[in-house]
Amino acid sequence: MKIRSQSRYRAAALVTLGVLFLAACSGGKEQGVAPGAGGPPPAPAVTVMTVASGSVPMVTELPGRTAPYLIAELRPQVTGILTQRAFDEGSEVKAGQVLYRIDDAPYQAAHDSAKAALARAEANAQVARSKAERHAGLVKIDAVSKQANDDAQAALKQAQAEVAAAKAALDKARIDLDYTRLKSPIAGRIGRSAVTPGALVTANQAQALATVQQLDPIYVDLTQSSADLLRLRAEIAAGRLQAGAKGEVPVRLILEDGSEYPVEGRLALSEVTVDAGTGSVTLRARFANADGVLLPGMYVRARLPQGTRSEAILVPHKALSRDPLGNALVMVVNAESKVEARPVQVAQSLGSDWVVTGGLAAGERIIVEGLQKARPGTPVQAQEAGAGAPPAAAPKAS
Repeated sequence: MKIRSQSRYRAAALVTLGVLFLAACSGGKEQGVAPGAGGPPPAPAVTVMTVASGSVPMVTELPGRTAPYLIAELRPQVTGILTQRAFDEGSEVKAGQVLYRIDDAPYQAAHDSAKAALARAEANAQVARSKAERHAGLVKIDAVSKQANDDAQAALKQAQAEVAAAKAALDKARIDLDYTRLKSPIAGRIGRSAVTPGALVTANQAQALATVQQLDPIYVDLTQSSADLLRLRAEIAAGRLQAGAKGEVPVRLILEDGSEYPVEGRLALSEVTVDAGTGSVTLRARFANADGVLLPGMYVRARLPQGTRSEAILVPHKALSRDPLGNALVMVVNAESKVEARPVQVAQSLGSDWVVTGGLAAGERIIVEGLQKARPGTPVQAQEAGAGAPPAAAPKAS
């Protein structure tokens, strides 16, 4: 019985060893299928751009508002009842075009009366002239006294003065009659009318009947600090800033919707006023506005050239970030394919790029896509922007 029990224990031990051996063989096969499963993850793929330095035109951007080139407020210069409004509100009018008519009956009568008074004065002057001429001849032969001759000469001068006064009165009556027709002093676009026919208007009243504005060309008033203005003048004097023959510089406009105005304007530095309260300067630029795109009061942004900066580097907006202190940073892939956080100096934004003036050198590679996967000090797989994806490995023959 004892021998039989030992044989049973020996058989059980052999079965257990066989099971363990099979398990060990199975584990080895699984490890052979996926070797290195517990190793480090592959380096992330990023897109880089190799930067280059060169001359970059510098541009400053200033806020501004459009203003009419000419503006005229229509006010009556005689008193009367308005009989006609001879224009459509919002339309284009010409210089000298009649816009309003005032009842001219009393002014026509005054004109006719002044004309008759002039005719009477001229008739009296003719009689006085004939008498003075006769007395001038008779006094030489002592046919009349010197006193009578002096009286005749004085009467002639008085008659001539009355003629001059009558002519002045007629001119005044003619002017008042002409003022019953209100004409546009300039060509431009007229706004809405403040009165309608039948209204009583008075000479030199405070309220304007309508306003005419010339919008072609049109002004754009820009605001700039006086310190920047002094620097602008110094750059023009030194020849670093493009200037026209009349001391003007080109200006481009960005409209409220973000589009660029197609016509280039000119900035005249002589048209400058300084606000003593704020220390700001108003620069006045002039633009052609044949299509009427620019209207008075529109908010615009103007771009003025500020010369050319050499050895500058353009970096896309998406490639630049800021640290908690607001300093500009770019991620650089070095020669070891590792990421470096590089502080840079930025001069200004130019279109979709930043103008970098320090911190980067030509030929270095910066990350433009995949920044969220790049960590300083970690390796990356860099692919140049615009290059195609690397070809996939060919499958091995079975």
